[in-house]
Amino acid sequence: MSGTSLDGLDIIFVTFVLEEKWEFKIRISETISYSDHWFNTLREVVNKNRDELKVIDIDYTKYLGFIINDFISKNSIEKIDLICSHGHTALHQPENKLTLQIGNLSILAKLLNKTVVCDFRVQDVELGGQGAPLVPIGDELLFKKYHFCINLGGFANISTSNKNERIAYDICPVNIVLNRYVEKLNLKYDDKGRLASEGFINSELLSKLNDLPFYKKEFPKSLGLEWVNNFVFPLIDSFQLDIKSVLRTFVAHIAIQIAQEINKKEKASVLITGGGVYNLFLIDEIKKITNNKIIIPSIEIIEYKEALIFGLLGVLKQRNEINVLASVTGAKNNHSSGKIFEI
Repeated sequence: MSGTSLDGLDIIFVTFVLEEKWEFKIRISETISYSDHWFNTLREVVNKNRDELKVIDIDYTKYLGFIINDFISKNSIEKIDLICSHGHTALHQPENKLTLQIGNLSILAKLLNKTVVCDFRVQDVELGGQGAPLVPIGDELLFKKYHFCINLGGFANISTSNKNERIAYDICPVNIVLNRYVEKLNLKYDDKGRLASEGFINSELLSKLNDLPFYKKEFPKSLGLEWVNNFVFPLIDSFQLDIKSVLRTFVAHIAIQIAQEINKKEKASVLITGGGVYNLFLIDEIKKITNNKIIIPSIEIIEYKEALIFGLLGVLKQRNEINVLASVTGAKNNHSSGKIFEI
């Protein structure tokens, strides 16, 4: 799994068991940080033309093959039923019937000499869906005891049950914005949110961020880097604030947007995962404006929940069972999405 925050490649070795319900055990997990080359390439991938993307796609698929093989080798993993790969989102424009996850070419199966299930988003977009978020089927099958499941990664996304069906959608950008401004200070992230805590809220910027039209849309809805590039960065930059105040204002924005969603239910349990959990200042700001119970799980689930669920998506695809919910993405129907590449 590679997310928009560009933390690196999340790889897990996991066992799934289906008895009365799905159970899982994560046996080995690791995040492999990107080299400067891949970090910069993936960050700029939305600006590449079709021919450039084809080359990057081939190179990235080969890179994934090398990294996964190395993970298998160094951990002496012998029995593998499936390798399930999300790849990395290069383009996501569902309104234009377009989504592209690089790293999902058929050569991956040949490089790994294993059956590969991948490319989970394309079919949903073809069926009129957003192609995202896809994690909620895992929330339904593995984490149903929580009222809300929120992931704080490049974007914040949420899933919950509504009238006996699972709904989910993106809430707002998170690390994709915070990390971009922290980079200007030669840092990769704002450790525990300390820098943000030292800044000041610009109320005018905060108001304009909260007034962005996306927040008034009904679900299903999803966000991509293109939207951030077009609407968020230009707005923030027009205020010419110091970095700490940008961070402080945007943390307030994130907290407000998240609280608006989870406050729709009272006395709710809210499972929060993803790298944003380590921004303690952000978590505290969310807690200040909700009475619901915020639950931070084990480090294993915080960091690898998305990788875990994409593994489950692959298993469901191989079993020809539903792994994408129309109630979440807006597609014409529930379906079993993804491509299977046999060796």
